Amino acid sequence: MRTTEQSSKYSGLEKMTTREILEGINNEDHLVPEAIRPLIPQIGALVDGIVERMERGGRVFYIGAGTSGRLGIVDASEIPPTYGVYDAFIGLIAGGDKAIRTAVENAEDDPDGAWKDMEPFQPTVDDVVVGIAASGTTPYVIGGLRHARENGLLTGCITCNSDAPVAAEADVPIAVVVGPEFVTGSTRMKAGTAQKLILNMISTSCMIRLGHVHGNKMVDMQLSNAKLVDRGTRMIMDETGITDYQTAKSMLLKYGQVRAAVTAYFNSQKHEA
Repeated sequence: MRTTEQSSKYSGLEKMTTREILEGINNEDHLVPEAIRPLIPQIGALVDGIVERMERGGRVFYIGAGTSGRLGIVDASEIPPTYGVYDAFIGLIAGGDKAIRTAVENAEDDPDGAWKDMEPFQPTVDDVVVGIAASGTTPYVIGGLRHARENGLLTGCITCNSDAPVAAEADVPIAVVVGPEFVTGSTRMKAGTAQKLILNMISTSCMIRLGHVHGNKMVDMQLSNAKLVDRGTRMIMDETGITDYQTAKSMLLKYGQVRAAVTAYFNSQKHEA
């Protein structure tokens, strides 16, 4: 039996108090980071492969079904506002956008579905496909990786079962085995948490490696709301030594980006010198 389908270590959940339920979930969640730690070399190998290809204009396609597909879409959708990079990460889910909110019957059972969903993007050998499947048996993901490899793309996967079929189709398999779920088979819990953490590690590492972070700051983020304008203003103050908030804010709004505003400031200082 796959680990993700094994019976919970806890029984009689319906008889537990709220406190007992929460403590049980929390106890299980604590296992996730330590299950990921030994996999850092594999995650690093995938990141290095992605960076190498992105430097040539490549992209990352996340493919998945259900919770796994939604997690890929969440990670991909957060890259443009956070790092000002568009179309570098593309999340695809079995059943299309409708499946983000509601289940689409049998969509994950089509082994040709993921590649069909990728075809409008005209994938090239500089692209990377990362299959996300907690079970490791999803035909949509397995088939997508197989098609990608046949077409010369680098492939990786994130699964939560050892020796999963999806791993056989990935150049860089990442199997994070977190054990049975608190609610038997509910892979939206620990397995989903593990997948989300690894996706965070992959995309964040890539953006740092590609120069979209300076020091520890997101210098290319979009100014899409008041909170981010305030954050950007304070970044400029930290980077330049400007002490007047309104001056820094005016610079940010003029140049539309922390990096551009800071560069302009230091260029003006050089000219004045």
